[in-house]
Amino acid sequence: MSFRNVLTRFFRLEAASGLLLIAAAVLALTINNSPLAFLYNGLLTTPVAVQVGALEIAKPLLLWINDGLMALFFLTIGLEVKREVLEGHLSHPSQIVLPGMAAIGGMLVPALVYWAINRHHPEAIGGWAIPMATDIAFALGVLALLGARVPLTLKLFLMTLAIIDDLGAIIVIALFYSADLSTRSLLMAATCIVILIAMNRAGVQKLSPFMVVGLILWVCVLKSGVHATLAGVTLAFTIPLRTREGVPSPARALEHTLHPWVIYGILPLFAFANAGVPLTGLGLDSFLHSVPLGIATGLLVGKTVGVFGLAWLAIAVGIAKLPEGANWGQVLGVAVLCGIGFTMSLFVGSLAFEPGVSPLAGMDRIGILAGSFFAAVIGYAVMAKASAKPLL
Repeated sequence: MSFRNVLTRFFRLEAASGLLLIAAAVLALTINNSPLAFLYNGLLTTPVAVQVGALEIAKPLLLWINDGLMALFFLTIGLEVKREVLEGHLSHPSQIVLPGMAAIGGMLVPALVYWAINRHHPEAIGGWAIPMATDIAFALGVLALLGARVPLTLKLFLMTLAIIDDLGAIIVIALFYSADLSTRSLLMAATCIVILIAMNRAGVQKLSPFMVVGLILWVCVLKSGVHATLAGVTLAFTIPLRTREGVPSPARALEHTLHPWVIYGILPLFAFANAGVPLTGLGLDSFLHSVPLGIATGLLVGKTVGVFGLAWLAIAVGIAKLPEGANWGQVLGVAVLCGIGFTMSLFVGSLAFEPGVSPLAGMDRIGILAGSFFAAVIGYAVMAKASAKPLL
């Protein structure tokens, strides 16, 4: 199978995931704004506990989804990043410059926009990272609606940008969304990481030892105060990608196994669990509150300015080239589509404004859904116009 065919199948898979995410979000909104709302909230607050001896993990179902299942999502992201860095598009410096610059702009400018709107609201400032995210499944899903009119190079640009964006989000979560650290748990987590690295260096090829130590690592990180999903990324970076000739790659095998489960199961479930915003009582003042306004403006305006601006700068100074077959209108369309934050934005929002703890919990979802919706609609319109075939 040719490289182009492999990429085509990948993008089709991601596009289908985007449509499924939309369906899950709409279903959550519908149920939580109907007489069945009590069932929706009752399901998410259902207590679930696992206990082994003195070790007990007791959380509502919502946090099992956000802390547990999303660790598998981050494991998949980590495997993808590692493969791209060692063998893919991120292994060639010339191919990193344009999406790398665009990703940096797409993270910094939205954060600055949010900060500018919320700088006088100390209780809200912690949500600055929410509009930094790009939902690759949603963005590719919108691009898929335009079919072959969008050049493959532009889709690769968006995919690489989103991977770098995800890596930036991982770093932000590790540095800024950890609290009440437990030294003992961190030491135990560090021990697990040393064991994982030692197994990698020793040439262990079987997945099972990595997964067992990875599970212990997840528990230690969960108890440490650092967000548990980072255990998934750490585990991914230690699983061997390159092996002896004739020996299947454990990292590739795991990524291949996890990918459909993540995009067709975990992400739609996460969207369903986190997108159910109660619309009762919402008015213009709700959307003009500094939190949703900062997030929506950051996603729609900040992402567009940051991604397009730094991409233009990189090309203008001669350190990068416009993707082959693409025009500036299409690059602008992609920049707008990067404002579809959704999955990762909802995840960061759950950390910044923890449900049941922060009085601002839920306000972030209003901004995320509004900003992502307008980014999708406007981005599609810009892409459609820029990709239209000229009249003869």
